[in-house]
Amino acid sequence: MTTSATAALGDLPLDQVRTLLAVVDEGTFDAAAAALHVTPSAVSQRVKALEQRTGRVLLLRTKPVRTTPSGAVLVRLARQVAWLARDAHAELGLSGAGEPVRVSVAVNADSLATWFLDALTRVPRDPPLCFELRREDEDHTAALLREGVVMAAVTSSPDAVPGCSVRPLGRMRYLPVAAPEFAARYLSGPLRRALAEAPVVVFDRRDDFQDGFVRRLGGGHGSASPVRHYVPTSEGFVEAVAAGLGWGMVPEPQAEPLLRSGRLAEPAPGTAVDVPLYWQQWKLDSPALATVAEAVGAAAARALRA
Repeated sequence: MTTSATAALGDLPLDQVRTLLAVVDEGTFDAAAAALHVTPSAVSQRVKALEQRTGRVLLLRTKPVRTTPSGAVLVRLARQVAWLARDAHAELGLSGAGEPVRVSVAVNADSLATWFLDALTRVPRDPPLCFELRREDEDHTAALLREGVVMAAVTSSPDAVPGCSVRPLGRMRYLPVAAPEFAARYLSGPLRRALAEAPVVVFDRRDDFQDGFVRRLGGGHGSASPVRHYVPTSEGFVEAVAAGLGWGMVPEPQAEPLLRSGRLAEPAPGTAVDVPLYWQQWKLDSPALATVAEAVGAAAARALRA
């Protein structure tokens, strides 16, 4: 942990910080009280005392609770302290040593479907690790790092989250593709106009990738058709495009076999879009996290474009 992080927690009562983390993880004050084996009143008093000590509101009292930006900073620090404590216990051979260490990672669906699981299979089994993967769009995974929900992330942002390091992984190439029959029916005219009117497959309501591709062809103007099918899994997205529901931007590793077999066609060769990906992780001197980072970097080098 960085010196500043250690100093920050050194000035704060650890029981209060750990209570804040329990409330965030459990979602409510009552659930946190049950997990900590204390009364809900004690949990509330500790959180209020921490807020008074820092002079900031740390939690929004919703159900489940949500952290404020200041609360997210303390939650992230609390998770780092817990992680380092587990590492220290393992090295000292104290109780709990040998238990699996949980590694939480945010990763986008396309990486998860194409190359990321290969990385995890190559992580050494000693010490034993348990992976907790959070699926999130690569444009939003950094937010989970910032909030302290995960300790590492595959992200499209080269800007390091405070307290994290960042390294480039490579570029994921996306191809605009459609089923051959769909392309013949909808995409035979001028491409930008055709794509703006043809049915389109999108991942979810935050997915702007297909719209962005149409804007790119139109010099910054336009969008994909309002006739759109939402398919929120990477594999399902590809199958929906191959089945002829609409056109879509498909990762090259998933598109190539279907292009070779004739299930997909590429109506606009030479218009692929490359999305740079980065690995961000907590700045911790942790052998387990370093091992995961090494395996992810090696798998990305095999699967992604330089």
